This record gives sequence, C-alpha cells and structure tokens, in this order.
Amino acid sequence: MAAPTVVRRPSPGTGLPAVFRQRYLLKLLVDKELQIRYRGTILGLLWSYVKPGIQFVVFYVALGIFLGLERGMENYAVYLFSGIILMNFFSESFGNAARSIVANASLIKKIYLPRQMFPVASVWVAGVHLLPQLVVMLVACLIVGWSPTWISLLAVPAALLIVGLLGAGLGMLFGAANVFFRDAENFVDLIVMVSTWSAPVLYPWMMVRDVLGPVWFAGFMLNPLTVAVELSHAAFWLPTTSPGAHTVPPDLFSLWTPVALLVVAVIMFLGDLTFRRLEGRFAQEL
Repeated sequence: MAAPTVVRRPSPGTGLPAVFRQRYLLKLLVDKELQIRYRGTILGLLWSYVKPGIQFVVFYVALGIFLGLERGMENYAVYLFSGIILMNFFSESFGNAARSIVANASLIKKIYLPRQMFPVASVWVAGVHLLPQLVVMLVACLIVGWSPTWISLLAVPAALLIVGLLGAGLGMLFGAANVFFRDAENFVDLIVMVSTWSAPVLYPWMMVRDVLGPVWFAGFMLNPLTVAVELSHAAFWLPTTSPGAHTVPPDLFSLWTPVALLVVAVIMFLGDLTFRRLEGRFAQEL
C-alpha cells in the first residue's frame, strides 16, 4: 500500500535571515533586475552617470552660480555631488523596493521564496549603480587635493549603511502596503521628492542651525538622511577644504551617527515585522 501523500505548508523560515541564507537567489534577482533595466538600451550602465551628472549641473548652476553658494563655500561642487550621490542611492533603493512586490507579482504567484528578497535585491541594484558615482567622486576629490583621515574614511561605510538600511526598511514597509493600497506609490514619490530638501545636500547645515535655533536643529539632526549626508561630506568634501575653514555638525560621530543607526534599525525592524504580517496575503491580492 502506497504511503499517503503529506502536504506541508511552506517553511515559516522567512524574513531577512532567510534572504541571506539563500544568497544565490538574491544574486539571481539582482542580475535579473540589471538585465531588465538595461535591455534594449544603448548606454547601459552608463545611465548611472547620466542622471547624477544632469542633477549636479542643474543644481550647481541654479544654487552655486545663480544664488552664489559657491562663493561662500570652498569646493562647493564636491560638497554638492557628495550629497547628490547619496540621495540618489536612497531614492532609487527606496522607490524600487517599495514597488518590487507588485513589479514581481508573476514570480510571487508562481514560486515560493522569501518575499523580502525582492526589496533587498532592489537595494543591491541601487548599490551597483552607486559604485560608478563613488569612483567619479573619488577622482574629483583627488584632483582638488583630498587628504582624508581614518575617521573620514570610516564615515563612508557608515553613511552607506544608514541609507541602505533606511531604503530597505521603508521599502519593505511601503512595499507591503502597496500590495493592498496602490496609493502607497504616491506617498513614496512624495517622500523621495521631499528627502532631497530635508537633508543638507544643496545648502550648508549652518543655515539650518542659524534659522531654526539649537532645539529645532536637534530635531533636524534626527533625520537619518541628514546624518548620512553629513558623513558623506566629512568623508569627501571636508578633507578637500582648508584646515579649520569648515566643519561638520557638532557630535556628528559621537552622538548623531549612533542615533541614526538606531533609528534606521527600528525602521528596519518595523518594516520587516509589517512585511511578515502581510506577506501571506500577497499572492491572493496580486
């Protein structure tokens, strides 16, 4: 007599740990996203240079030349570009992660794999696009006399970690919501639009402190993107300026960086928790 067939539910071992236990699937998804992104294009990965390059030119002409910010800030071009590449990393990782579940609806309905793999793969794709921009940033810094310290070098991975975790956490949160309410995409677009101006990418942090005062400025520093951008400035821009001429916000390394890491860790936890609670209904809703 044949043994009865036992039907088991898929393993509950989902979540972020399962994503990194199946790194080969993550690599496949990243490769797929890159191939789809540039299929039929002529420039291919060179588009990673085009968008930040155009952004830089527009902002530099409008703010640096027309509004005169370059006259009061040494190496304003380096200051501007070091913030732009970080905000592009956030906007791409967050925006694509928030849309990743709906965009991969056909895969989600056909095969079983950790659903968090899709927003995480979106962050990795954004990281691939970030690398060429970092190379350009490094070359520009070397041309203008970059002399980093070990603290400024450590600021680079700290800034990327903050932005990557923030993009993944918010991406999972809004990605889950987007399955049930497509209005979530509009909120994502609004957040991305506001984020460029919510951090000192285009203007110096001293202007915010002088206008808001010390109390409200502390609230400004609670924004993880503010801390990440200032870490990027400390890594790339500050070592190109005259000694003592410019500075980063007080307690950036000792206080605000740990606070920012704590904030993004909480957002990551809440995003993963919300995602786990809702992922069982993704297939039927899609």
